[in-house]
Amino acid sequence: MSSGTVGIDRHADEAADLQSFYDVRRSYEDNYREGPFGAFADVANFATKHPADGADGADKTAPTPYDFLGQHLRTPFGIPAGPLLNSAFTDAAFDMGFDICVYKTVRSRAWECNPFPNVLAVHPKSSNGFLEPGGPESEDGVLADDRYERPISISNSFGVPSRDPDVWQPDMQRAMSHAGIGQLLIGSFQGSRVSGMDTKGYIQDHVDTASLLAETGVKVIEMNTSCPNEGKHRLLCDDPDLVGRICEAVKNRIGDIPLIVKLAYIPDDRFLDRLVEATVAHGVVQGLATINTISAKLVDSHGRQALPGEGRDRSGVCGNAIRPSGLDMVARLDAMRSRRDLEFSIVGVGGVLDAEDFAEYRGVGADAVMSATGAMWDPMLGRRVANALGR
Repeated sequence: MSSGTVGIDRHADEAADLQSFYDVRRSYEDNYREGPFGAFADVANFATKHPADGADGADKTAPTPYDFLGQHLRTPFGIPAGPLLNSAFTDAAFDMGFDICVYKTVRSRAWECNPFPNVLAVHPKSSNGFLEPGGPESEDGVLADDRYERPISISNSFGVPSRDPDVWQPDMQRAMSHAGIGQLLIGSFQGSRVSGMDTKGYIQDHVDTASLLAETGVKVIEMNTSCPNEGKHRLLCDDPDLVGRICEAVKNRIGDIPLIVKLAYIPDDRFLDRLVEATVAHGVVQGLATINTISAKLVDSHGRQALPGEGRDRSGVCGNAIRPSGLDMVARLDAMRSRRDLEFSIVGVGGVLDAEDFAEYRGVGADAVMSATGAMWDPMLGRRVANALGR
């Protein structure tokens, strides 16, 4: 695995006093109704009060030199599914210069969020703040509390909540309408396994949800296989054959709309090759996004379970801690793409805190790069990347 070339000092104090645009000290519902916060709220308020002038963010008449899945972009950089809860968040993100925005993962039905808190600061013991997937600290317990420090790593324990389609479909259309020239909204979804549902029903739920997304007119669709949609701590991408069956059924429904599959960290090349064979090599998937989070046991300073509630002894960790794992997955996928002479896009996600992290992902093969945790605490990150690219 790549160790990453960036150390802790480079990120130590950047934007340390800025408020996260998703307020981790408020519930998911409060964020959905009242967010975004901080600089994202300021730019959203400006756009509301001065619609003729537009927001003070991205230049929506700028050149669009980057091609991504048939879309011409100002920059190949944005925010993945997770913190962009609705059109208020995506509007602000576009205006702040994040040119690819992935609308929070939706379902075929309303789905409640895990109990508050959902986000804690995570503090790996290593000097660089990195966390090894499946390593001793991940399995035995990594410290998590409410001390948010640079470089930022956090827990992600939401349970993939969703509004009913009657709510998210029109809101997603509003979000798309705000994208400017060179900007792209991606719709993310996942299947919902409920009690009594067999495999056929589970596949059909994916197809139905993808169809609901297609109805909005979204130009690119992402299917999340990297959250625990198969029950406690189990991921859909743990079953390449089922992923392939679902993707084929979804692609048959959505037609020419490009399909991305979001993957977790997969350490075994043979297993990863099976996923590549079942998806992009089979011609039903046009892009792979990776990684989501690293699963870890979270403990407080006394060694007790950090997140309250049954089944929440473990959580996904994201931010600085997972950057080496994200880089490793992108590099290995790029090597497989070359070795097998395949054409598909790779989206690099995980621990992108500044423009140098963006460049490192591009250097190992990412066609597009996204930042969730980094962007949450640094709303200027989209502009920093654009400036580094000379945009």
